[in-house]
Amino acid sequence: MSADAVPDTGPKTGPDPSSDRGSESSEERRGGPRRGLMLSALAALGVVFGDLGTSPLYTFQTVVSSGGGHFTPAVALGALSLIVWTLIVTVSVKYCLFVMRADNRGEGGILALMSLVGADALKGRLALFTAMGLLGAGLIYGDGVLTPAISVLSALEGVNVVTDALKPFIMPLAVAILALLFAAQRFGTAKIGAAFGPIMVVWFGVIAVLGLRGVFMAPQVVAALNPLVGLSYLLHSGSAGPLVLGGVFLCITGGEALYADMGHFGAGPIRLSWYGLVLPALLISYAGQTALMVHKGVVNGNPFFELAPGWAVYPLVALSTVATIIASQAIITGSFSMTRQAMQLGWMPGLHIRQTSDQVYGQIYVPLVNWLMMIGTLAITVIFRTSDHLAGAYGSAVSCTMLITTCLLFLAMTRTWKWPLWSAIPAAGLFLVVDAAFFGANLFKILDGGWLPLTLGAAIFAVMMSWRAGIDAVRASQARRGADLEAFRETLRGVPRTPGVGVFLSRQSEGAPAAVLDHIHFAGSLHAQVLAVTVEFQPRPRVPERERSSWEAACEGLFHVTVRFGFIEVPDLQAALRRINLASHQIDLDHAVYFANRDLVTRAAARPRMADWQRMIFAFLFRNGVRAFERFNLPPAKVVEVSREIEV
Repeated sequence: MSADAVPDTGPKTGPDPSSDRGSESSEERRGGPRRGLMLSALAALGVVFGDLGTSPLYTFQTVVSSGGGHFTPAVALGALSLIVWTLIVTVSVKYCLFVMRADNRGEGGILALMSLVGADALKGRLALFTAMGLLGAGLIYGDGVLTPAISVLSALEGVNVVTDALKPFIMPLAVAILALLFAAQRFGTAKIGAAFGPIMVVWFGVIAVLGLRGVFMAPQVVAALNPLVGLSYLLHSGSAGPLVLGGVFLCITGGEALYADMGHFGAGPIRLSWYGLVLPALLISYAGQTALMVHKGVVNGNPFFELAPGWAVYPLVALSTVATIIASQAIITGSFSMTRQAMQLGWMPGLHIRQTSDQVYGQIYVPLVNWLMMIGTLAITVIFRTSDHLAGAYGSAVSCTMLITTCLLFLAMTRTWKWPLWSAIPAAGLFLVVDAAFFGANLFKILDGGWLPLTLGAAIFAVMMSWRAGIDAVRASQARRGADLEAFRETLRGVPRTPGVGVFLSRQSEGAPAAVLDHIHFAGSLHAQVLAVTVEFQPRPRVPERERSSWEAACEGLFHVTVRFGFIEVPDLQAALRRINLASHQIDLDHAVYFANRDLVTRAAARPRMADWQRMIFAFLFRNGVRAFERFNLPPAKVVEVSREIEV
């Protein structure tokens, strides 16, 4: 990627991104590997498992609604069996054992997986997989708008178990909580984040205790551990099967977070938290809710809160609300991280990004993404009003993303791990069948609101595709305007050279850059020493310092310099240039002047490279992207921006 892939612009503080998770090694030095692992596992509870951990609040409520509220013991056990084996097959096996193995030098997420398998271009044999990965990324944004709304609403609705008097105030209170949550993002979560892990430990302990309370009512629910119980139910449920399956899927909607947050904690701590605490607590909670339904026969309210004794409902609502706020925080933070990856891999324009912690590298804040998500979440909360209404919209985007992840995982098996087809096809095929079944079940939700996250995801997908197509067109246009070095040397003979250093940001790494030629044309002179700098963002998280930069002397006084950054690094171009050893050439960067382009995109008179609608989107994004000194941490007083008209 070139400098068009706009980077993070936050303060250059915190641990060195080129190091391998320095916080973990620090913990290990203080208390040994085991202590470091346990502390990382505790921290992962508060970030990774917020969405998965709060799914018992609404999953069985949705399953009950799908079944009409009247369950026979056989139907209840069938639904529980489906939930149990969904958690085991999809999360425990697919994500924890397979997908998390497909890490891109320690980083996870669907965009990192795309880069790992080489699906990072819109041309060639992998173009289809590239488009699928981008669609999956867009769908995660669509799902991220729904998650805070359904989570907080479902927690507050617990009071309905005790009284209906507070029902009119639930939606306004949810709006107020969500508004405060998004407003607080600008301050960062480094301080309150330390409390997330212990709170989630309490949460999982509470839901496990409540689940055990229910299991004692009907111990026969342990029969649901037999997968044939769930399969038999699906085969004999008729038209109700897909509806119930769509509700069952809600138990794993946070599964993508395990992979996306792997770079912050590592695979080991996440797996330890899942197998050691989260999975057992979830299984017991769902078993308890099922036992309650078997025991009562009819459940009119949310079975999660029905499990609690009357005196415990209000404290449980308070704890649930805090847990859902943590779950919402996790999806918001994940959206920020994915935005940075998309920007630096060249799929999104530059946005303002601030680092909100000088200790935690992943603590960033993207104002535009935050406010757009807030507007969408609040609007959805007001429109749908209850979690039951939102359940129809929830899940369609995630099921599609999981299906796409499986397709990319198959590529990782065959291209990266070099598995033979006879072993890759059965493994990926099993996950594909499960994901396709859930995706098909969620298609029944389209008219009930499932169209909403799909539409949002498709819109973001169109933006990413338009941005990359536009950048490719701009690069091709500039390449035509450049000159070969022989012609440039002839041009230089008659050009006066002025003292000083000129640093030109260029998308061209060879020949005479168009930016330098334009400067000569308009200024009639050129600096004695010129650096034509191209910034490349690599399809890997971090670039070692020894590979950070390279240079070559193109002609008298002109050097081609290439500076490389990983897709999660904070790019500090000025610092990188200072570390370059230009042999005997004396380059005084303290008095250098930086030249950057502020181009205007127009329609090519003949044979335009882009469709009109794509060019309009790209031109708007290109015009409103962050400026050069914000991109690369350059001194604003020493940056000269040149406006040009580029036809695409």
